[in-house]
Amino acid sequence: MPTFSFATAIIAFIVSVYGNDCREYSLTPSDQSLIDMMKHYLHTSRKANIPVAHSQQDIGVTYVRWGKKTCPESLDIVYAGQAGGNLYTNKGGGSNYLCLPSDPENGKVTTNDNDGLYGAEYDIWSSNKPSGFRSSMLQKEVPCAVCSRTGKVSVLMIPGRKSCYKGWKSEYNGFLMSQHKRYNQIDFICMDGDAEPLDNRSANENGALFYPIKAKYGSLRCPPYKDNTEVLCTVCY
Repeated sequence: MPTFSFATAIIAFIVSVYGNDCREYSLTPSDQSLIDMMKHYLHTSRKANIPVAHSQQDIGVTYVRWGKKTCPESLDIVYAGQAGGNLYTNKGGGSNYLCLPSDPENGKVTTNDNDGLYGAEYDIWSSNKPSGFRSSMLQKEVPCAVCSRTGKVSVLMIPGRKSCYKGWKSEYNGFLMSQHKRYNQIDFICMDGDAEPLDNRSANENGALFYPIKAKYGSLRCPPYKDNTEVLCTVCY
């Protein structure tokens, strides 16, 4: 029953009661029925408007840890797999990296020519290898893990820093990476500073590629940034 109908009924009932001597007034069955109905309405409407309290275990965030097969200690792993994305020379299609699960549920074979999903490789040579990064990563495939942290409502990747701001804690830190500037555009991601290969296989199969990013003076103010330096990053919660 709409709210205005109950308000009308309440007013009518009060007028009816107080129009008589309340001490001598006897409730009729219809009066009692109306009172019971109003009690039920008020009880259920109050319950419906009370916000539901969620426990800390019901709250959580997920993020991708690029370059690793596992999550930091104390975190749950949703799944692990291989980094993938669009072929680096494609002009259309997706413009982001994906963390592909290692146990896919494949669809049916198709004859369309829109092949837009490839594995991803480190395209990191001795000339562009970030300081402290593992050697011999050239043309090896990139692992990834989707991690879940309960009790938190946000996670943030901060480019240009290896530590988090006050009130935040670091999940991991590393180096900002993306596609090479001559190829198609794709998102920036934070590659773990202790990144590892997916396996021991090494072949120039291309696909989506990861290159370290460096800072460039000009529209980017130097200082505080410094020209031709590695861009660090950290993922904070």
